[in-house]
Amino acid sequence: MAHFIDRRLNGKNKSTLNRQRFIRRYKKQIKKAVSEAINKRSVTDISSGESISIPQRDISEPTFHQGKGGDRELIHPGNDQFSTGDRIQRPPSGQGGGSGDGEASNQGEGQDDFVFSISKDEYLDLLFEDLELPNLQQSQLDKLMQMKTHRAGFCNDGMPSNLDIVRSLKGSMARRIAMTSSKRRELRELEEELANMLAEPVPPQQKINDIELRIQVLKEQIAAVPFIDNYDLRFRNYERRPHPTSKAVMFCLMDVSGSMDQATKDMAKRFYILLYQFLTRTYKDIEVVYIRHHTQAKEVDEQEFFYSQETGGTIVSSALKLMDEIIQERYAQGDWNIYAAQASDGDNWADDSPQCTQILSNKLLKIVRYYAYIEITTRAHQSLWREYQGVANSFDNFAMQHIRGVEDIYPIFRELFKKNKNKQSAA
Repeated sequence: MAHFIDRRLNGKNKSTLNRQRFIRRYKKQIKKAVSEAINKRSVTDISSGESISIPQRDISEPTFHQGKGGDRELIHPGNDQFSTGDRIQRPPSGQGGGSGDGEASNQGEGQDDFVFSISKDEYLDLLFEDLELPNLQQSQLDKLMQMKTHRAGFCNDGMPSNLDIVRSLKGSMARRIAMTSSKRRELRELEEELANMLAEPVPPQQKINDIELRIQVLKEQIAAVPFIDNYDLRFRNYERRPHPTSKAVMFCLMDVSGSMDQATKDMAKRFYILLYQFLTRTYKDIEVVYIRHHTQAKEVDEQEFFYSQETGGTIVSSALKLMDEIIQERYAQGDWNIYAAQASDGDNWADDSPQCTQILSNKLLKIVRYYAYIEITTRAHQSLWREYQGVANSFDNFAMQHIRGVEDIYPIFRELFKKNKNKQSAA
């Protein structure tokens, strides 16, 4: 049995095998650091990996060493508290081990965290391990590479139906001209010479016979050149090129009324980052549409979406109407996979919540792959949450979760997209 050992070196001149072993061994610590690093990224930033820090104590290895052994008596200078035979109590828990309490000191040496760089693929693999998109079977059909046939010039071999007659005749003519041009030139010269000899009063018969014989040979050689040869045949060449059909659009809807403070917007941004990077694992081309709303909805860029300040009330249906208009105008149902995420603190004009249910049920949820609603608040649920509960019970592609703090974002995201979620709910 043959064994192959991969000793390729990575960028740091360390074995790739050792790198993979390190990731497997400290996967728990690395995944924790990755989930914390997601907060620093832009929504569409997936072009690089991540440098993560792991506490040194988490990767320390137990060691065996030879102790001094025996009974030893030590005298420490400056002792004015203890005498020989005194018992020293164990320090209380949380003290003496870097608890963070106490005053600063100019002595001693601390331990820095271990900084470990991971690639983009490793970063996304760790971030979205054990997650999948809902309705995965349909999504897989949409992300298949569609092969389209394109003309790719001509070739010498092919099917008779692909034979290009004009191109073949042009090649035949060029070949015959190239092979017979010198002979035809010589033939014309000999025929002119023969005509001149025959015009003489006493033509030299022997020379005339030689010229006639040479003319006969040249005509036979020219006639022996075939009109068309296998070398002349040209067939239309076709090749199949992959055309990705995995196009997706991600709608980000967020309430920017006076009740949405910047901390709430930051939590929504972190959720959108996770969703965008998760979609890039399935779809090749992704567009992001940002819709912000208070009493009116507006399509904006990422900077204005997260950091503009607004005041006033909230009418959620304005954002849903604008989303439906954009879909009908720019994203045909059969060409795009549509996903949507809505973030709000739950406030809405009471008379508007039933209208939101109507728009979702009759329009949006019939054409989107998945619609996720997250309510970011520490208060009791408002009318919008109660309305959306009825929608969630009626549609499998609608989900809703409640986020109270930053620590809930990643667990809630995993809950929305965990594997076999739909199978469990169906059972």
